[in-house]
Amino acid sequence: MHTVALTKGVPDFREGQVSFDEDGHLERGKTPTVMNPNDKHALRAAFQTKVRNGGHVSLMSMGPPGYKEILQEGMRDVYADDLYLLSDREMGAADTWATAMTVATGLQKLDDEPDLVFAGFKTADGETGHTGPQTCWCLDWPMITHVVSLDVDEDAGTVRAKRLVEGDVSEIETVEAPMPAFIVADPEFEPSYRQASHRLAHKDLREEARKRAEAFEDHLTVWDHEALNLDPDYIGLDGSPTIVAGVDPIPKAPSEREATAIDPDDDGEMDELVDELAPFAAGD
Repeated sequence: MHTVALTKGVPDFREGQVSFDEDGHLERGKTPTVMNPNDKHALRAAFQTKVRNGGHVSLMSMGPPGYKEILQEGMRDVYADDLYLLSDREMGAADTWATAMTVATGLQKLDDEPDLVFAGFKTADGETGHTGPQTCWCLDWPMITHVVSLDVDEDAGTVRAKRLVEGDVSEIETVEAPMPAFIVADPEFEPSYRQASHRLAHKDLREEARKRAEAFEDHLTVWDHEALNLDPDYIGLDGSPTIVAGVDPIPKAPSEREATAIDPDDDGEMDELVDELAPFAAGD
């Protein structure tokens, strides 16, 4: 089994206001970058496949050289056997369509065709949810979205998944698709390790990955547009049909917040606090 998880770096909104230039492009250099939270669900799904079915897990991203640290974060915090970064100036300022074409080309360049490619539900910055499905469209593979659990049948060459119907947590359906296939993991996805051997393998593999992440560049491959044989006119900003009409900057959280100090030894103050919080504890 060869599985690939896709990831992207997003601004760490906890650090304050995010900056945009006059053309509406996010100025990423002015805000710390972290691994997109939803992509960790996708990587956990890929790791579950590794634990339960064996094989190899790759983590791939398209972005600036600083995304090397994003890939390292994924390897360290979840799991990856190797890392791939698609990066050069020609790929810069790409919309989801240009990104999808570039990533699909990177997937096709891998020595072994992936059995499954995992993507997150959406990114914390753009929140379009387009890149995964568009990449799948470029590959002409079957796709299952809103996946909350899955099982792989290697002998049959199929993947069976439970998915939320239209994102509704109260309605779940089971679907099956031939591999290779594309999986979009829902934030409700929960890895399942029913056997003791799976739980032991999970622990051992995580420890191996943490050690491997210390020298992650030994397991990193970087491809530019020439290595991928991509025409600059069809990638990056030049290949992006999306036009940003406007943006609403995220306001910076106040550095100071009002707080009321409560003396735990003062019975009167504690009674008032309990009375105030009691309705919330009751679900009102």
